[in-house]
Amino acid sequence: MSDTRPVLTMTAISKFFPGVRALDGVDFRLFPGEVHALMGENGAGKSTLIKVLTGVYGHDTGAITLDGQPVSFSGPMEATEAGVSTVYQEVNLCPNLSVAENIFIGRQPRRLGAVRWRDMRRRASALLARLNLDLDVGELLGNQSLAVQQMVAIARAVDVQARVLILDEPTSSLDADEVKQLMRIMRQLRDEGIAIVFVTHFLDQVYEIADRITVLRNGRLVGEYPTAELPQLALVEKMIGKELDALERLDEQAGRDLAAVETGTPVVEATDLGKAGSVEPFSLTIHRGEVVGMAGLLGSGRTEAARLFFGADRADRGRLAVDGRPVSIRGPIAAIERNIAFCSENRRTEGLVGELSVRENIILALQAARGWLRPVPRRRQDELVQRYIEALSIRPADPEMPVRNLSGGNQQKVVLARWLITEPRLLILDEPTRGIDIGAKAEIQRLVVQLSDGGMAVLFISAELEEVLRLSHKVAVMRDRQLVTELANDDSLDADRIMRVIAGGAEQKDGTRHE
Repeated sequence: MSDTRPVLTMTAISKFFPGVRALDGVDFRLFPGEVHALMGENGAGKSTLIKVLTGVYGHDTGAITLDGQPVSFSGPMEATEAGVSTVYQEVNLCPNLSVAENIFIGRQPRRLGAVRWRDMRRRASALLARLNLDLDVGELLGNQSLAVQQMVAIARAVDVQARVLILDEPTSSLDADEVKQLMRIMRQLRDEGIAIVFVTHFLDQVYEIADRITVLRNGRLVGEYPTAELPQLALVEKMIGKELDALERLDEQAGRDLAAVETGTPVVEATDLGKAGSVEPFSLTIHRGEVVGMAGLLGSGRTEAARLFFGADRADRGRLAVDGRPVSIRGPIAAIERNIAFCSENRRTEGLVGELSVRENIILALQAARGWLRPVPRRRQDELVQRYIEALSIRPADPEMPVRNLSGGNQQKVVLARWLITEPRLLILDEPTRGIDIGAKAEIQRLVVQLSDGGMAVLFISAELEEVLRLSHKVAVMRDRQLVTELANDDSLDADRIMRVIAGGAEQKDGTRHE
């Protein structure tokens, strides 16, 4: 840290919502030239603290100072003007505008009222070059990857001379190379004296780059620690609030019968199923009680394959059979009618309706299956919703709360509850634990094990290979939009072996090796 005086202090911050104490007397300090990790489970208060700082929410008690001066922002625009900029997991820019226009939106260089386009592009190129980014600033932002869009958002923050940069889950959707590039830029900005708040659920990234860690739990401050003085296990215990080695315990449970899966007629069988321009023809069977993991890099075709099973995308080749009978699934309603459920990786745009309550979101799939002319009776709704709120530990346990007010982990549980109510025979989970804390992750993984034990077939997609190995009876590996092999999850299968397949096709479709 280049200065002993904090650039930002938040003292005794409290925030109340109806029936919920989101923050309770939280203190937070941020110094110039540091990366400060803000850690905690979903619902711990991290997002609320950031929104209080940037003026999205007012605070009920406490005080905020910036460079020693009291501040209380009326909204994110005023916070940005004061030098506090936020880059969210879902980048809040305009995909229909160019890279240069997004960097300078609202601040375009003008002469006599007219935008000086050449000057704007020149300045945008110079700014990106400062960050060692080589982009065509005249290209539409929507044509760029999510990683590039985040870099553009960071470049905009740098150009408005941010002293405090908040990165909220910036690496959740990035591959390994993109994460390295982001880390490089973070180090560069830190060395230039910018103070960075880093919110993430990836513990390895915290220990790679963070100078200090602040831990929140249940809206309260647990403590502030130098990263070098807080072992990773101790961090997890502080986040959870008790000694919890949940994932390792789950390993022992999941390992009990990974080879003992029922054979016979598959619940679902794809034969040469594919879609031009999306995923090459592939064959895959999923039996009752079987968890089939799908591994591969981002863009390998994992999601595209899953969407064909659910009819979210329509296959233009191959066959699909359910219980041994050929079927034509032309859309999600047809899939629901055949007891197939799909939890999308993008819960905000494809999974939840933010304006509706928790109850209304949970009941959506069941209502769709019945048809809108046969509404589910309200008493039945209340019974089902309460059962799954309790079963999945959805918090707050208020069925009438707008689902947008829940933490990411609890939102994911709402999506799961929606599909479990329909009692599916095949449950497709696409990145169900992405962007949620270790406690919620353990709960969801434990639920997958329980559902499999109860006879449900599960297609489980995750970028985390250890997670795939922990839960799956077999692993289908995708590369370049092709299913290149299936691997039995026996004693010989580990993450290194899967990575070799992903990298270079070390095994054939039948699992045999080749040079």
